Amino acid sequence: MKITDTSDLWFKSAIVYCLDVETFFDSDGDGSGDLQGLAQRIDYLAQLGVTCLWLMPFSPTPDRDDGYDITDYYGVDPRLGTHGDFVEVIRTARDRGMRVIVDLVVNHTSDRHPWFRKARRSIHSPYRDFYIWRDDAPPKGQKNPVFPGEADGVWTRDEVAGQWYQHSFYEHQPDLNIANPAVRDELARVIGFWLQLGVSGFRVDAVPFLLEMPPGAEVRDPHELLRDFRRFLQRRSSEAVLLGEVNLPYEQQIAYFGGDEVNELTMQFDFVGMQAFYLSLARHDPAPLVEALTSRPALPPDVQWANFLRNHDELTLDKLTDAEREEVFEAFAPDERQRVYGRGITRRLPPMLGDPRRIRMAYSLMFTLPGTPVLFYGEEIGMGENIDAPGRSAVRTPMQWTADKNGGFSVAPPSRLVARPPADGYAPEHVNAATQIEDRESLLHFFRDLASRYRISPELGWGRFEVIDQPAGAVLVHSLRADVGRTVAVHNFDEVPATTRFSLEDEPDGTCLVDLLGAERIPLDARKRVELEVAGYGYRWLRVSRPGDGRVS
Repeated sequence: MKITDTSDLWFKSAIVYCLDVETFFDSDGDGSGDLQGLAQRIDYLAQLGVTCLWLMPFSPTPDRDDGYDITDYYGVDPRLGTHGDFVEVIRTARDRGMRVIVDLVVNHTSDRHPWFRKARRSIHSPYRDFYIWRDDAPPKGQKNPVFPGEADGVWTRDEVAGQWYQHSFYEHQPDLNIANPAVRDELARVIGFWLQLGVSGFRVDAVPFLLEMPPGAEVRDPHELLRDFRRFLQRRSSEAVLLGEVNLPYEQQIAYFGGDEVNELTMQFDFVGMQAFYLSLARHDPAPLVEALTSRPALPPDVQWANFLRNHDELTLDKLTDAEREEVFEAFAPDERQRVYGRGITRRLPPMLGDPRRIRMAYSLMFTLPGTPVLFYGEEIGMGENIDAPGRSAVRTPMQWTADKNGGFSVAPPSRLVARPPADGYAPEHVNAATQIEDRESLLHFFRDLASRYRISPELGWGRFEVIDQPAGAVLVHSLRADVGRTVAVHNFDEVPATTRFSLEDEPDGTCLVDLLGAERIPLDARKRVELEVAGYGYRWLRVSRPGDGRVS
């Protein structure tokens, strides 16, 4: 790769920041965040080092599933603003060097969507086949695999329609019939509409569910839908990406990139690596994470993994064994109320890990893993969850801007807020952006430092991953190597300090290691070896500086 390649495949060295407009900043005092409020906070995100905003759903919605129950794919929820406000956000973000991607939720609609309302009125309606129906009652005792305990089965009888409709999620979210060409045409128009307004791609929700075809569908290959999306996307915007939510084992995820053709999703979240990461944290042993990362299939240069530690859903642990999941539960969610669906945790990372050193080590490692880092709003200041909110809502609290009432999110009375901030040690008076901006030692400044060093080290997003042998069992030493250079990362998973020794035998004479998060230059000895003391939960970013490599730091 050349350094100029990073502008073509921009997503490989991006820093993605996910936020919900509704909970980010309220500009008009009605208790709900809005697009004008987001525009006022663009400079904060630019200073943080964000290069790509991922906006969760902001379309019109009954809001029974945090906006994922959509009634108009072309609209903006009036509570949040207008199309004009949205375009201003895009324009302002672009001016500050940020692209914007938006959620594409097309596996289902709200049951209040005009399509479904027309579909249920008559079996002869052209919209009837937009959804999936059956005449006979489904077998008794069916469970809902997505929301066990919250939703009953995946079929609900509609009395007006006189049939049962399928819903993989909640019963108020009927599944779209993707096998219907008319549905696919509508979804292409939705993609084209938002591209025309300036977005740089889409985060595609629940992709495996999207490709599930109804019984009897005459579709030779469901993946052709993703290929159609990708072809259409590239025709309309050569830079646009599809970031897919595909919670499957690695060997199955490859098909969603398009296999050898690489013509489907541009990026996929690494759920396997994320879950192995928490198992490694619980054990104070990097081995599970190393096993996951070394089993990742090799990818062509124009697609990418997306790394994350937390998102807007439960922290799912479904890819761990029952025994492994219980280890993580005991370490990070000892109270049954902190668990959901038998597979997930409803906490944010800082309350789970506790030790500030461990929190910083975790995020340092995420930024140095092969792939693109994805942050969930509030992570940069160490926000906690609202323990009084049920289920996944616990982590969907308002952004904490100041120590003032409502955390500076809104001037509305607390009773009118879309969600309540925490009231414990993670309340806004203890955790907020304004205080941390003034504190050079704060977590916020730590994130700014990570982002700035990451952005000048393209090998972190592009490089080939290598585990470096060394004797300390709790320490992970790995490198990422690309044509532009090489960086070695050192992370201690234990609270006990450790000594690590390793060799870089293939480096030329005169090579040294430059500490990117400090000021130290560490020479290799005559045998290309180095010995380092690593603090408890310590971390180092070490750029391999070869003679005459030309890089400033």
